[in-house]
Amino acid sequence: MADETAQTIRRFIETQLQAKELSDDEDLVDAGYVNSLFAIQLVLFVERQFHISVQDSDLDLANFRSISAITEFVRRKQSSNSSAGQLDDSSGP
Repeated sequence: MADETAQTIRRFIETQLQAKELSDDEDLVDAGYVNSLFAIQLVLFVERQFHISVQDSDLDLANFRSISAITEFVRRKQSSNSSAGQLDDSSGP
C-alpha cells in the first residue's frame, strides 16, 4: 500500500489530468502529461499541501518527473525543514 503522501500526490495528478491509475514510477514528462501550466499548478499544490517552499534550485524535472520522484522530493524538503527547525529550537535564550 502506498503511503499517504504518494496517495495525495496521485489523487491531485489523476484529477487534474483526468488520468486513470498512474503508476508511481510512470514518467509524467515522457508520457506528455506535463506542460508548463501543469508544472506551475503542481509546484503550487506541493507547496500548499505539504507546507514546503519550492526554491528556484528545486525546479529540476528530476524532482517532478513521477509520483515517486515528487514524493521523495517532498520528504527531503520536509526533512530539511524539520532539521532546520531543530537547529533553531536548540539555540535557546
